[in-house]
Amino acid sequence: MNIFKKAAQVIKETVSLNGYLDKEKAAENIRNNVQFRGPNAWILAFSTIIASIGLNVNSIPVIIGAMLISPLMGPIFGVGFSLGTNDVAQLKRAARNFLRMMLIALLASFIYFLLTPLSLNNPTEILARTNPTIYDVLIALFGGAAGMFEQCRKEKGTVFSGVAIATALMPPLCTAGYGIASMNLHIFLGALYLFLINCVFIALATYLMVKILDFEPVAYEDAKKERRIKWLTAVIMLIFIIPSVWSAVNLIRDTEFDSRAMAFVNENKTMDNAIIYDYNISHDDGYKLEIFISGERMDELHVLELQEAASKHGITAEQLVIRDHFTSERGVASDIIKGIYARSDEQIAKRDEEIANLKKEMEAAQAKELPYTQITKEIANIFPTVESLNISSGKSITTDSLKVTNTLLVIAKSSEPMTMGDQEKLLKWLKIRLDNESVELQVKDR
Repeated sequence: MNIFKKAAQVIKETVSLNGYLDKEKAAENIRNNVQFRGPNAWILAFSTIIASIGLNVNSIPVIIGAMLISPLMGPIFGVGFSLGTNDVAQLKRAARNFLRMMLIALLASFIYFLLTPLSLNNPTEILARTNPTIYDVLIALFGGAAGMFEQCRKEKGTVFSGVAIATALMPPLCTAGYGIASMNLHIFLGALYLFLINCVFIALATYLMVKILDFEPVAYEDAKKERRIKWLTAVIMLIFIIPSVWSAVNLIRDTEFDSRAMAFVNENKTMDNAIIYDYNISHDDGYKLEIFISGERMDELHVLELQEAASKHGITAEQLVIRDHFTSERGVASDIIKGIYARSDEQIAKRDEEIANLKKEMEAAQAKELPYTQITKEIANIFPTVESLNISSGKSITTDSLKVTNTLLVIAKSSEPMTMGDQEKLLKWLKIRLDNESVELQVKDR
């Protein structure tokens, strides 16, 4: 029993929040961070453009950097905190700033994608921001709770940076801007939905933490007004929660069907003389699993066997769509082969382009090569005592500031001692001839 008591005591001490939280300071910080004007507006615009560039070139580090810069979290925490404390005035202010935030980010990303000269041949990072999953909901919910703890903690840490990266608010908002610029309604709506899902569950987590941590609600002198505000807050909270819970339930159903569909495909990848070489899962107009089969012609018995195998994973015959390319015209198989050749040609073209770029780089490097022989002849003509030259490029580093400078070191061997005047004249000539002000000269007598 003593062991259990000690374990319980250790657990209690570990999870206890006594002495670690400053709720008054947290409330002040949240209200101050709702403000979305001046520098915050410009910082948001700049971080949006950085994130858009990262999405454009499929660079995850650039996207992460933009998420760390972005001040998106302030108004979202403000909405959840206002609902939790029945502060209608603060709620209106937070909601207005949230809308401003969205419009600034959408406008900045729209302008960038409208003007960018960079191509989007394989926008994998953009496409990944158009389809929310239950994992996005969970990340937003627990990320919001962690962010609220960070707001309340006396000793601030790096939690906000982690929440900004984990919840990933900036990329879907930039993707929505791309959807507007490219006039792609599917991408715009999918990305905006993902962004709003994240925002809703961060705000919901904030609201729950406000209630759990027992923040003091806003008091009103008029009792009727206070009751009216509480009712209004409750209605807003219901409007806020019900769609988000419905979305979460739908996302859970989508994820569950996806898991069952992938399990079925993996188990039935190869059949007697046929294979499932591709599949497509659709959530629109009821769940559908479309499989593409290549191999010998399928008869009714094989189709029934596939449907029976699918039913074991909870997939009905109506939900399973079988595309047997060998039950239709042979031209379909030909199209598959053509597709394979097209992909090969694309890879060859890409390699040719890489080779051409390398050749250009080599030619540029050769163009920068110094005419050592010609320079030596010219110096020998001007300074007859110079017998040989040693020209090498390198780096010059100062010990105090550690500043690095590209330099050219010229070592001249002379048959007779050179005067300081001749040495200065030679150094000046070298700087002009080599078009480089960082030339260093050393003269050695024989």
